[in-house]
Amino acid sequence: MRFLRHLILIFNYKTIIVLTYSLLATYFCVKYGIKADYPHTLIGIAVVFPIVFSINEAYKRRELVLKHYGELKSQGRGIYYASRDWTEKNDEHYQEKLKALLRELLQGSKDFFNDDKSKQEIEEEHIYHVFTKLSLFIKDFRTRGMSGSEVSRANQFLIKMLSSFENMKHVYQYRTPRTLRAYSKVFVFVIPLIYAPSHADLFVGNYAWLSYIMPALLSIVLVSLDNIQEHLENPFDQVGEDDVKINPEKFIEYLETNEEAFFSHFSKDR
Repeated sequence: MRFLRHLILIFNYKTIIVLTYSLLATYFCVKYGIKADYPHTLIGIAVVFPIVFSINEAYKRRELVLKHYGELKSQGRGIYYASRDWTEKNDEHYQEKLKALLRELLQGSKDFFNDDKSKQEIEEEHIYHVFTKLSLFIKDFRTRGMSGSEVSRANQFLIKMLSSFENMKHVYQYRTPRTLRAYSKVFVFVIPLIYAPSHADLFVGNYAWLSYIMPALLSIVLVSLDNIQEHLENPFDQVGEDDVKINPEKFIEYLETNEEAFFSHFSKDR
């Protein structure tokens, strides 16, 4: 089922449209004797290379987002461990407050990257408000017996979280070159039509049906590459199979699981 879902993402209505008019154009060129012999290297230079370049750049952007998302979670986990292990006394209510802030931050990030753009300004302000609350939470470490150097280190965790969020935001807001993507899309739809006379030139005797294989393959390959690039373009839209999934609940669940294991081990040592 997962393999079929992948195929549906690659082969969609655009594939059917381009395939249909490509075959029809070839049929009419055969019927009316419109034939030409175009060099097929033009397809690679004018269409395939720009699309593959865009796919590569979109994939790099996705990998960059994953890197910064991992850093965002790891620094948040660092603040949590600092509040749990570096203070003089353990306070469950205090830990729950920090968990709620971290959950709110990840949920706000998820909403910011996934929701309609009209709501993003409000959601961005909310995220910075959560960062402010985290900063005040770290400031309170002093009253719980943490040394100044340790508080400074915890504050560095927060700064790195801010940096990670800003990097993710900029990857989201600034895409691969729009003009290059527009150029590629135009040629994806135009090339199968332009090459119809060249495909009609392959029309020979009893194996004439073979002349329709080339336009069919050309249409499927070009549209499929364009679809792959389109799904990779926004790593947050949750449409493609390779999107980045922000999961606040799982992050908090892992914190609680590790917390239980820590205190179980700690009580045994004592």
